[in-house]
Amino acid sequence: MMTPWVRRLLIANVGMFLVSMASPPLFRELMFVPVLLPYRPWTLVTYMFLHGGFMHLLFNMLALFFFGPRLEMRLGSRRFVTLYFVSGVAGALLSIPFSPRTAIVGASGAVFGVLLGFARYWPRERIWIWAVLPVESRVLVIVMTALSLYGGFGGMQDGVAHFAHLGGFVGGYLYLRWTESRSPARKFKAVADGTAGRRWEAERSKLDRWAHIDREGMHEINRERFDAIWEKLQTAGVGSLTPREQAFLDRFSSEPG
Repeated sequence: MMTPWVRRLLIANVGMFLVSMASPPLFRELMFVPVLLPYRPWTLVTYMFLHGGFMHLLFNMLALFFFGPRLEMRLGSRRFVTLYFVSGVAGALLSIPFSPRTAIVGASGAVFGVLLGFARYWPRERIWIWAVLPVESRVLVIVMTALSLYGGFGGMQDGVAHFAHLGGFVGGYLYLRWTESRSPARKFKAVADGTAGRRWEAERSKLDRWAHIDREGMHEINRERFDAIWEKLQTAGVGSLTPREQAFLDRFSSEPG
């Protein structure tokens, strides 16, 4: 199922690819060159929407299409799109000390952050490379990290922004760790350690129940409301939900799957 921000990012990337290919001066103005950052700060973001060719665009968008929707549903739209841009900006920043004069384009850093998020929550999910070779998502991330390290520090002149890839992984990892440290789940862990009260125990019970709701089995109208409530829950916790919102979740968590 296509999710809101995955759809918007796909459209934005394809649209900008067509526009920039038709206007080389615009392409040069929006690409990221580390030494020119003080004069063109907007390129920290705009470079993510440029691609050097159709195949470059295709591989990035296929990865976003396959891994993005499930991760957006898991994180919520706001955290997902923040992860995307944090990873992309981190990719550009890590390129500054290592490739100061190299022009960088592409959504790879941002997409690598999405891939890292997918592997973090579904580490044993099998990814079929070239539709032939099955690889667990966690193994794929490790291999891609190793290749980027080798390509970057090994001096490979292959036209690939290896440090942007590494930066995407680093930015994505740090952002996910930060959000998890502020999540309701972290507060529930305190319950198990005996440092929180009965209120958190009750909220953990609710979260456990709601986590088993069959979203895909809902009517489209209920699904949209569920997504809005779930994003609010992930962002601000159980206490932020109104009685009607909690009753909505309770109703669907009690229905047979």
